[in-house]
Amino acid sequence: MEALLVHNMAPIMFGALVVFLLLGYPVAFALAANGLVFALIGIELGLFPTNFLQALPERVYGIMTNDTLLAIPFFTFMGLILERSGMAEDLLDTVGQLFGPVRGGLAYAVVFVGALLAATTGVVAASVISMGLISLPIMLRYGYDRAIASGVIAASGTLAQIIPPSLVLIVMADQLGRSVGDMYEGAFIPGLVLAGLYAAWILLVTLVRPSAAPALPKEAIRFREADGSAGVRSFLVLLVCSIAVAFASHAWVTSGVRQGGPILAATIGILFAFAVALANRFLRLGLLSRLAEQVVFVLIPPLALIFLVLGTIFVGVATPTEGGAMGATGALLLALFKRRLTLDLLKQAMDSTAKLSAFVIFILVGARVFSLTFYGVDGHKWVEELLVGLPGGEVGFLVVVNVLIFLLAFFLDFFELAFIVIPLLGPAAERLGIDLIWFGVILGVNMQTSFMHPPFGFALFYLRSVAPKEPYVDKVTGRRMEPVTTGQIYWGAVPFVVIQCIMVGLVIAFPQMVMHYKSAGTGIDPASIKQLDIPTLEGLPPLDLGPPKLD
Repeated sequence: MEALLVHNMAPIMFGALVVFLLLGYPVAFALAANGLVFALIGIELGLFPTNFLQALPERVYGIMTNDTLLAIPFFTFMGLILERSGMAEDLLDTVGQLFGPVRGGLAYAVVFVGALLAATTGVVAASVISMGLISLPIMLRYGYDRAIASGVIAASGTLAQIIPPSLVLIVMADQLGRSVGDMYEGAFIPGLVLAGLYAAWILLVTLVRPSAAPALPKEAIRFREADGSAGVRSFLVLLVCSIAVAFASHAWVTSGVRQGGPILAATIGILFAFAVALANRFLRLGLLSRLAEQVVFVLIPPLALIFLVLGTIFVGVATPTEGGAMGATGALLLALFKRRLTLDLLKQAMDSTAKLSAFVIFILVGARVFSLTFYGVDGHKWVEELLVGLPGGEVGFLVVVNVLIFLLAFFLDFFELAFIVIPLLGPAAERLGIDLIWFGVILGVNMQTSFMHPPFGFALFYLRSVAPKEPYVDKVTGRRMEPVTTGQIYWGAVPFVVIQCIMVGLVIAFPQMVMHYKSAGTGIDPASIKQLDIPTLEGLPPLDLGPPKLD
């Protein structure tokens, strides 16, 4: 028995952790207790050196002094303030009017706003709850299939998991020992492609089942011109002109800026649209419709916040922690501008931020205790040999790891996966020559399914908490509406889980979606570096670097 324990301590330890978690014990305490119990067993068996435990206080202190983790409370606070400042409500209302005349327009609006909220809040709960409260009643009012409406809201809310400034990407970068800025830049395009796949699924649904996602009726369109049109055409013209200005300025911008050129060019295009809208409103030029003006003015605050946070990070002006601090300040200013910044709002946001930050730190402390013992019994070598020896090399490793993460996501949320599993997989991936930023983005997309897995997906729970549970009377039409069942929410999530799995395959098949982060370079032209003349110190004998002479 003793020999069995000595030779199989690592797998037994990992299996015991899985049992603890399945029994429902809190993750942080399960990790720490598992680590301490097996440390004592290892000491008794002579397998675990006692001086390993002396490193434990330094590991905990290292968590407390980790500047990267400061970005988590900043981005959480920013997202909570924005959720309560009414930005999501304004976006969903206006963008819903823009897409409303199109079949499935409200669903497209939810995806678009979900991507915008993801790039500003980075908090899944805030996005799902906001869109569930605002969009779900409207979608049900106008005849949307309940499963499709529920699925698109839950899935669009989870875009905050992969589109920067995602909290899980911060943790992922920290656990893999890579730059958060690189992780953000690498994940940006896959996040947008995933949003595009959601929109493509809605298009397919509207083609196969038109009644499942109808267009808004004419009486529901509030922005009307004198001729009765919705005024979408002038917005499309302004959009095309703004894109043309952005493309025209791209070459000029990138000639002087080596990093963040596309972000700056996009900003110039946005400023052009804003200037046209301002001139149209105050000079009464008649160039834009009421809808076009409203869309521009509603989109400017979140787009400005995106540039303030992500733009400064990508350009290299600010670190992710500094970008998070600026984003939190910007969110406060936006709430103040909307006259919604109250003491009660601040108290709620700070209370929720403190709870989430404490949750993350406690899990990380428990993970440090577990990993200390796991490494002490050579568990990392066991995992590395197990994974590196898989058939198929790099592809076989990625397939097995992603299947493992997908299955674990049924029982663990993304923080638990990031703190428990990622530190074990990173060394094996690096040994196989896999770029860790690419690897992190692949796992980030995969771990996004943990929010959508029935029956434990958190996005499904968030939506269930705000979706109608009993029959109700619609306050606009006066009709009696049936509730949304839990089964409808679960079935609505299934297609989007499949889409997320397809996205994992696309990132593996087309690594350049992520690897473009390397093309930015350092921003320093090697040709501009001149030879450095090192001054000599007079009075000292010259250095003799030849082989030593033996007497």
